[in-house]
Amino acid sequence: MTVGKLEGRVALITGASRGIGREIGRLFAENGADVCLNYLKSRDDADSLAEQCRAYGVRATVMQADVSQVEPAKALVEKTLADFGKIDILVNNAGVLTQALVQDMSVETWDAMIASDLRSVFLCTRFALPSMIERRYGRIINVASQLGQKGAPELGHYCAAKAGVIGFTKALAREVGEYNITANCVAPGPIDTDMVAGISESWKDMKRKELPIPRFGRVEEVAPAALLLAADPDGTIFTGQTLGPNSGDVMF
Repeated sequence: MTVGKLEGRVALITGASRGIGREIGRLFAENGADVCLNYLKSRDDADSLAEQCRAYGVRATVMQADVSQVEPAKALVEKTLADFGKIDILVNNAGVLTQALVQDMSVETWDAMIASDLRSVFLCTRFALPSMIERRYGRIINVASQLGQKGAPELGHYCAAKAGVIGFTKALAREVGEYNITANCVAPGPIDTDMVAGISESWKDMKRKELPIPRFGRVEEVAPAALLLAADPDGTIFTGQTLGPNSGDVMF
């Protein structure tokens, strides 16, 4: 890998204290980006990642915010702009994963999923866009899921949220391309993270049997897709696209 692809860039990454978001933050810092690392609960994990990022010689800050809520999401964007003067790259990664059959699902479970995995993407994008438009530069990368493309039992709310992320990203790409802003998705398949660890073993066994590459992925196999979309000229003419590091679960 060529180090320095993001030299001089500033990236805001939501849900950066663990899993895919954490590896994206580390990889972006390795490639020269200053990073604002958002977390919800895991301050120690966010702080440790920030120290790891600073070891690459970049600036790194952390900020707690529930990005599914208006004021915290707005404050996160404003703090990043205050600390760094700009946001070149926004990675909307924050999300949750819960499991329930639709006939058993509470309205509260549905609403919490939509807020965490879809509303947060809109909010952070909405607040980051004006400065990107003013500067006529931006790279918006939304972490979706292959299940938003194909569906899955017991994850109807998650599939709906991630399908919404994909649709929102396509519409956004058509709105902001004239400002030299791209909007794309990374839609991983099942990845070995602590979030997926909470899903039942029976569901995970079923999913492994479906995969052409019969294993779950690793975070370091997903983050390079985000780097591709963030870098120039690598990702310059990708927009409205959904990249699929998904073990072959969805093929186009």
